Amino acid sequence: MSIGRILHSEACMAEGAAWLGAQEPRFAHALALCGPPPLRRRDDGFAALMGAIVSQQVSVASARAILARLEGAGLTTPAAIALAGDEALRAGGLSRQKVRYIRALAEAGLDFDALRTAPDAQVVEELIRLPGIGRWTAEIYAMFSLGRADVFAPNDLALQEAARVLFDLPERPREATLRRMAEAWAPWRTVAAGLLWAYYHVAKEREGVV
Repeated sequence: MSIGRILHSEACMAEGAAWLGAQEPRFAHALALCGPPPLRRRDDGFAALMGAIVSQQVSVASARAILARLEGAGLTTPAAIALAGDEALRAGGLSRQKVRYIRALAEAGLDFDALRTAPDAQVVEELIRLPGIGRWTAEIYAMFSLGRADVFAPNDLALQEAARVLFDLPERPREATLRRMAEAWAPWRTVAAGLLWAYYHVAKEREGVV
């Protein structure tokens, strides 16, 4: 089964944004305001998912500090996590729950090479089997770590709020509603998300969106 387009350059983002603007006047409006969204590729693999778990429910600054301590202690690989005691992981700033999640990730034996060529839905399903990785985290991983062009994260509050304002909806769409809306944006749903995130910042400045 084909995995579809991979986003590997700013030109890909511009191509997707132009397509969305041609299909949907509201995206054309967002594109005129914000320009094509940037390519936000990140590394994939164990460290990327570990970083996503560390970042849950803490500030960006706190997450960076915790990751720096773990990196300084050499606790960034499955083998190192397996050998470390809970005390060492807790000393890095991890909560007991996150220690459990990261141990589960380390023990899962995910085939990250295989994930790079797996269909989008399979990537998400493989990841959400693990404790501490929900659908939002899995979709964000597929979008940014794997560069998939046609993935969306409808449980993202900023995307929901941006869609409310851009599409003049009476209320913020819930996850299921926004997922259905996004079906019309295939095969460029990741780029659609990028446009919505960019538009969210414009709307926040203009209307005081929280």
